[in-house]
Amino acid sequence: MDLTTPTLQTLFEQLGLDSDEASIDAFVESHGPLPEDVKLVDAEFWTPQQARFLKEELRVDADWAPVVDELNVLLHESK
Repeated sequence: MDLTTPTLQTLFEQLGLDSDEASIDAFVESHGPLPEDVKLVDAEFWTPQQARFLKEELRVDADWAPVVDELNVLLHESK
């Protein structure tokens, strides 16, 4: 059993995305800021599988939820 606390890096790995700091920064830069009325899980750049994972983790308030919230904030922040 993995007892590691999820991080932004491990979330990106879980989503099948490059997870080094530069790649995460580039992802946020290229996809943000999201309009306030667009939920993170509804953003058009996710695959159906990625969106489903994010939505489910938030719905059940899983260990991933705080990191998904962190990504949500990053993608909604104005540059």
